[in-house]
Amino acid sequence: MPWTARILAVSALLLVGTAEPASAASPIDLTSGFYVNPGSAPAQWVASHSGDSRASKINASIASKPIAKWFGNDANIGSSVASYVGAADSHDKLPVLVAYNLPGRDACGGESGGGAGSLGAYKTWISGFAAGIGTHPAVVIIEPDALGDFDCMSSAQIADRNTMLTYATQMFQQKAPNTYAYLDGGNAGWVAAPTMASRLKAAGVANVRGFAVNVSNYYTTSQSVSYANSVKSGVGGSAQFVVDTSRNANGSNGNWCNPAGRKLGVTAQIGGGAEMLLWVKTPGVSDGQCGIAPTVPAGTFSPDLAVRLIDGT
Repeated sequence: MPWTARILAVSALLLVGTAEPASAASPIDLTSGFYVNPGSAPAQWVASHSGDSRASKINASIASKPIAKWFGNDANIGSSVASYVGAADSHDKLPVLVAYNLPGRDACGGESGGGAGSLGAYKTWISGFAAGIGTHPAVVIIEPDALGDFDCMSSAQIADRNTMLTYATQMFQQKAPNTYAYLDGGNAGWVAAPTMASRLKAAGVANVRGFAVNVSNYYTTSQSVSYANSVKSGVGGSAQFVVDTSRNANGSNGNWCNPAGRKLGVTAQIGGGAEMLLWVKTPGVSDGQCGIAPTVPAGTFSPDLAVRLIDGT
């Protein structure tokens, strides 16, 4: 059933005084499963390397699975987002998007620097992002690493970042009513849960659905759920959380940048100890010029990395 028809059905039930909860209009209920992006980096690689012996393996294990699409600095962000969520809507599927454009992003890691040029430019960008989604159902992860990087930032930079993140939560609240948005909440090995809870509250988590953990990292689902529940206790309210399981089947060895011996985790699903388990990081996309991919820049798809994640080597 198209999402518009589902909304009308829910509205009719509410009008006749049914006890149906408001959550019936969630983006999960408005769609029939997660969207598989035919234009993802692994899908594009498979399409252009059909003769490569690795192509069928990468297609079956990665390219054919629901993976979040990351959006960065784009002068036409509203139309880019609208096009993507519109494509998902045409299949009655739920898209997962990542907003990744904060000024000075990846302050500690350094491999994925960049972002908007100023606080004002970011506000314009994120407002356009939310408006591009509009009433379409969607899931959005807001700014990976944003609240874990504080040790590498000045107090003024932290204040600006909180201003931008709070504004982002307000934009999704106001302009994307059928979106579940989650502020990034780091991972189980980075920031202590009480500290992360405090940072999330200061960044406006109460305005959105909740927070995400383990984005682009490797901690097991059980470790991530345990950490997230501790954070949730500190956040309070109705906050929910999601877990990035894209590369976490073998857990973390303490390294975050293209470590060897990692493996694909369970594919996107509802529940699993969290509100959702998602592939937020695209498996096979490099974390930076480091680890087992010293010549592959951050954000670049590597078939070798992909196959190693499939095989767990």
